[in-house]
Amino acid sequence: MVNQGFPQFSRMQDNAYVEILKNYSIPDFVLQIIAKTCDSGFAEKGRYYSKLESMNDKSIEMLYDIFVLYKNDNAEKFIQYRFYTYVSSLYPKCDVLINKSIQGLQKKHKVSVSVKSNGSLVAIAENKPTGNSINKKDVTKFFDMITDVKNGEYGTTLSDAIHCSSVGFRPDALVELESLKESREVNPENIIHFKTVNFEDNMYCIVDGKTNDEVEKHIRDNLTRVKIKQLD
Repeated sequence: MVNQGFPQFSRMQDNAYVEILKNYSIPDFVLQIIAKTCDSGFAEKGRYYSKLESMNDKSIEMLYDIFVLYKNDNAEKFIQYRFYTYVSSLYPKCDVLINKSIQGLQKKHKVSVSVKSNGSLVAIAENKPTGNSINKKDVTKFFDMITDVKNGEYGTTLSDAIHCSSVGFRPDALVELESLKESREVNPENIIHFKTVNFEDNMYCIVDGKTNDEVEKHIRDNLTRVKIKQLD
């Protein structure tokens, strides 16, 4: 029997969600985006736990849905928030900027995430949240963009290029990227570390054209076809 006079507490008031979320390193700028979306206050100063406690129930529940339950929304924003958080975790002492334009040698490029250390650009990251798996055209476009930025005024300190995907990579795309990487001039000052990262089973996993079984199979199959053609 329910006591009609007993107060009905919010599911957030016991801080159960906050206790779980405090184990996640969600960057301030993502917390601020969620707070703004949910019309919540946000303590910009203080410890991480205090910042979570400053947010309203709606924002805490949204954070829980995104980072604990791995839910997605129709606007694909939840996927992007996880992507931002992943990239931020790789560069904990750097400034992570989203949706900024960077001037390359030939033209300006709108990038999903740019990372700066002491004001200098050190990394660029892109993400494909939905659709078909990343193909050769996608990786070539990414490689060309990174190369153009690297050759521009602001790319001298650029060293990392990260291509994330929630829909996978075609094996031939990974092979193509390996080929493009090898085509770059081998110069210690010109090196860019390309990383291809797939989001699967609720975690980000690095894949590449050297260690991926499907890629190796793709290469073997192509070699077989070449040999058959040569025999003909």
